[in-house]
Amino acid sequence: MTASTDRIVIFDTTLRDGEQCPGATMTFEEKLDVAHLLDRMGVDVIEAGFPIASNGDFEAVAEIARRSDAAVIAGLARAIPADIARCGEAVRFARRPRIHTFVSTSPIHLAHQMRKTEEQVLEIISATVAQARNLVEDVEWSAMDATRTPIEYLCRAVEAAIKAGATTINLPDTVGYATPDEYRAMFVQVRERVPGADKAIFSTHCHDDLGLAVANSLAGVAGGARQIECTVNGIGERAGNAALEEIVMALKVRRDAMPYETGVESTLLTRASRLVSAATSFPVQYNKAIVGKNAFAHESGIHQDGMLKHSETYEIMTPGSVGVSKTSLVMGKHSGRAAFKDKLKTLGYELGENALQDAFTRFKELADRKKHVYDEDIEALVDNQIASGNDRIKVLSLTVIAGTMGPQSATLTLDIDGVHTTVQAVGNGPVDAIFNAIQRVVPHEAQLALYQVHAVTEGTDAQAEVSVRLEEGDKTVTGRGADPDTLVASARAYVAALNKLATKRVSLNAQAAIRA
Repeated sequence: MTASTDRIVIFDTTLRDGEQCPGATMTFEEKLDVAHLLDRMGVDVIEAGFPIASNGDFEAVAEIARRSDAAVIAGLARAIPADIARCGEAVRFARRPRIHTFVSTSPIHLAHQMRKTEEQVLEIISATVAQARNLVEDVEWSAMDATRTPIEYLCRAVEAAIKAGATTINLPDTVGYATPDEYRAMFVQVRERVPGADKAIFSTHCHDDLGLAVANSLAGVAGGARQIECTVNGIGERAGNAALEEIVMALKVRRDAMPYETGVESTLLTRASRLVSAATSFPVQYNKAIVGKNAFAHESGIHQDGMLKHSETYEIMTPGSVGVSKTSLVMGKHSGRAAFKDKLKTLGYELGENALQDAFTRFKELADRKKHVYDEDIEALVDNQIASGNDRIKVLSLTVIAGTMGPQSATLTLDIDGVHTTVQAVGNGPVDAIFNAIQRVVPHEAQLALYQVHAVTEGTDAQAEVSVRLEEGDKTVTGRGADPDTLVASARAYVAALNKLATKRVSLNAQAAIRA
């Protein structure tokens, strides 16, 4: 891959670094859906996963590689021969494969994690990058914890990687420690000092521990980097990564200050945000830049007056430029299938006939229970359908008896692989009764770490969206459910989390069997 001085390569790592966010694990089908949309929207490089991590990760990377149309498909590999070989095997199906290998370079990592000397690490870099280059032409090398690495040693490591055949050099702010000025200066110094630096594209990869990931990424570009690594919604380890949507729109809106361009179709940013949110069950905060619910909302009388007179008084970009409808068309029980299909298209959804019919049926049921169905209601309905479409366990019916004269009770029917089971349970409150009923049908040792409820739209008949996080040993999963009835939404969220937990158990057991 080559990049001119004004073209920024967008490297998306939602499926790798993003999925490492606790509780954000995606199913095989969800990964394929996300990868397809990223490819369609013009992302240059899709880091599809960590092939050595598990058979599931390997199969996902390989299948994404087979299906890719335009994007480079990258897999991550530690600087270990077995990792690199496995990664090469997974990405070889892509039209444009890349191996992304990394090794720590900072003193604290070398002393406590690697337990290697600087010279030993230089030898590892040369050997493993050369191995990767023998498998694919496009090799990216990353200096893990580059921002806490002495510049002299960082330059030696980068030089070794380039000599061994690396075509992209990534200098990540792995722990989100740097400031923009420091990060820019690091790129300037490395590119000036390292022989042959002009033969490689330099890349940023910033974490958001201090809330500086996007600012640091753009500062790295000012220092000569021409690839930015980012994730949809900024998900990722700890506080997350630089957000793809913020990077793309910052470069698009402020070309006067940053004369660079990307190949990303910005009108698909909101759709990508919603798809990733549904797949990971991580809700997007209302005031999130670009894709948050309030990004184009105005409540202040002064703001409303300005917007009525001229939209640019308070909006620096149009809603349409990121795929947001300017108006919220109200849908109701009298709306027909054609109108519903057109609304879905306006919102950025493309469903097959079966999925469309199922969504329309659920929409009609919702419309019978609400006076008005807003865009957000439809999005929650469809996203919930996408997220739970392949679940083994599903909620069929729920009846709850609650009030001041407890204990409260719940009668629940679950569908487990086509078998219907009905149980009754009591609890200290209706939610506790529901969760106790689920526990009776699906025994487990997981602990409830989070129970969160918020309204999708306004009004007393608004849909409730519930998030449930379960922890079992070192496994953490998050499930989400939506319904006008908060208790039904709670049951669906808890069951969604159990489905993800079951999937994760299977994956970990497979890994253990391989190691054995």
